[in-house]
Amino acid sequence: MKDKTSQLFSTLQCHLQPIGMEVGLFKVEWYNANVGPWFKFDLPKNTICAVIITAPRFFEKAFIPFVKNNFKDLELEKKGFIDKCVASHIEKIAGEFSAYKPLCMYDYQQLPDRRPKVLVQTAAHVSGIACYYQQKDLKPMEEIKKPYGVCIHPDYGGWFSIRSVIVFTELQDESLCYKAPVDCVPTFDLRLELLQKFNYNWKDNLWRDVVTVKERYSPIQKKFFDTLPKNRGSLLTEMLEC
Repeated sequence: MKDKTSQLFSTLQCHLQPIGMEVGLFKVEWYNANVGPWFKFDLPKNTICAVIITAPRFFEKAFIPFVKNNFKDLELEKKGFIDKCVASHIEKIAGEFSAYKPLCMYDYQQLPDRRPKVLVQTAAHVSGIACYYQQKDLKPMEEIKKPYGVCIHPDYGGWFSIRSVIVFTELQDESLCYKAPVDCVPTFDLRLELLQKFNYNWKDNLWRDVVTVKERYSPIQKKFFDTLPKNRGSLLTEMLEC
């Protein structure tokens, strides 16, 4: 890892870790090798990218303070509370590296044809920050009806979210070494159980505990995410009054 890349990673971590956000680095080459042609980045293969996740503590460390400081503006829009909080932090730190012409992309953004702008689970996998389990990770004869894959973190299980990818379009580093993600769901049986729970009963959250976790969502955070987006404004009002 070159000095510029090392400094980039250290700065990102320094700013984001205290508020419950974590960073993994990857190269365009690794991402492009794992996505279809319509998702590939048209950039040099050694271009450096960062994937940003929110750990469970992000809710109390960053989101609640953000809401307290911006609730009047958020209340008018009635939605996108978490997205606006995430973007405010990411845009701020990305701005410190304007010389690298950063391109910030978020998990909810779509292309004109309604395809995702970036495949955040693939980005997380190739960065090594979380492991992406899919149909291909099962036994050859095992299939599920809805083969949606899911990322699992070695410390948080499924109790985290992949929020953003920043592409530093003017920073290249051939020396960045690939770091494979931790295979924290190592057996075929556990992987099948994970994908079945995620695809068929994702709302009960049992799939998130497929591994022993060190941290999970707090009760108030679970309540927030279980609430319909259109009703979250009134829930936040209650939270702030407590």
